[in-house]
Amino acid sequence: MNLRGIVSLSGKPGLYKALAQNRSGFILESLDEAKNKVVTNATSKLATLDDITVFGEDDDITLLSILEKMKETAATNPVPEAKADPKVLRDYFTSIVPTHDPERVYASDIKKIINWYSILSALPLWNETPEQESTENAE
Repeated sequence: MNLRGIVSLSGKPGLYKALAQNRSGFILESLDEAKNKVVTNATSKLATLDDITVFGEDDDITLLSILEKMKETAATNPVPEAKADPKVLRDYFTSIVPTHDPERVYASDIKKIINWYSILSALPLWNETPEQESTENAE
């Protein structure tokens, strides 16, 4: 899966694709059906999905590895709806990432990851590999 250029914008729901950067901030495009353009200032908090981690019992766990595990197990362990009961979400997340720290990973974090999974799994970049993109840019 290729998460390059996909960001989360603090205070805004959903995910965005970084289109460009200017002196005052970033130009983002929402990944939902509306494809709205958003201009953020330099003080807005952006987090690239490549850099996001989840608290683990020993080490932090990358979001990419969690999403990969969700993708691999989707056939045998279906992903629940993000609006499901928090206990259902916690049980699912524990089956996917048994080494997460349940005291520091909140139900809202799990809900957000499941929501992001549903957004990303509908996009063509879901089946791309980062190497494919870099070789395409080289040509």
